[in-house]
Amino acid sequence: MTNHIVSTDAPAYKMIQTETQGRVAIVTLNRPKALNALCSELFHEINDALARIDSDSSIGAVVLTGSERAFAAGADIKEMKDTEFIANYKNNFLAHWTEQISRMRKPIIAAVNGYALGGGCELAMMCDIIYAGEKAVFGQPEINLGTIPGAGGTQRLTRAVGKSKAMEMILTGSVNLTAQEAKTYGLVSNVFPPEALVAEAIKTASKIASKGAVSVQMAKEAVNQAYELSLSSGLHFERRLFQATFATKDQKEGMAAFAEKRKPSFVHE
Repeated sequence: MTNHIVSTDAPAYKMIQTETQGRVAIVTLNRPKALNALCSELFHEINDALARIDSDSSIGAVVLTGSERAFAAGADIKEMKDTEFIANYKNNFLAHWTEQISRMRKPIIAAVNGYALGGGCELAMMCDIIYAGEKAVFGQPEINLGTIPGAGGTQRLTRAVGKSKAMEMILTGSVNLTAQEAKTYGLVSNVFPPEALVAEAIKTASKIASKGAVSVQMAKEAVNQAYELSLSSGLHFERRLFQATFATKDQKEGMAAFAEKRKPSFVHE
């Protein structure tokens, strides 16, 4: 495992750890006794860390991970089991689980080892790229608790694996995907040995972070819009962003470097 450089600027979190390596930030869920069960306090810390990362010009990409045993084994049921509909509706319960990740301009790679169940699977799917360890398990077992996924499971999983498999997983609550099955369905991009997973995610994040930051952010925005727009509207959106890159220094440098057969030196402007 590559040694990480711990950031001295981050606040002292209780449920996550934050580190940096070059232009990559690493956020690690750190509730080992609860298998990284997701709760409000943990998400407040994730949101705070990601907001700081997104505004830090020295960071170009993020790796979000857990432990080898569990990325996140689900939501903290003890925290939510006695809540009531009216309060949940008025307070928009779970909205803060997705708000910061959804706003992130910088790419996030989820490095998933072990269990990614319920909210853990949903958290991984909020990220831009998912890498999985060979023993990773993905599932949405909420139906077994008398409820349904509430942080994107019915929407993102269906888009990733198709209606039939998503229905089977969500309606039975017992059909899970192994890492290789998740790769076959397109839920994850690649599978690695558990001990190599985070290093591989950091390697890809470093490669992304070495590109021009403006173009990376534009490319991420354009790909995400493919899920929201019709094809004609999406193509129009893409073309406008493509044209906009010609106002950046990095486009000038990138194309000049290509013509001159040298490596580009991007300034992220």
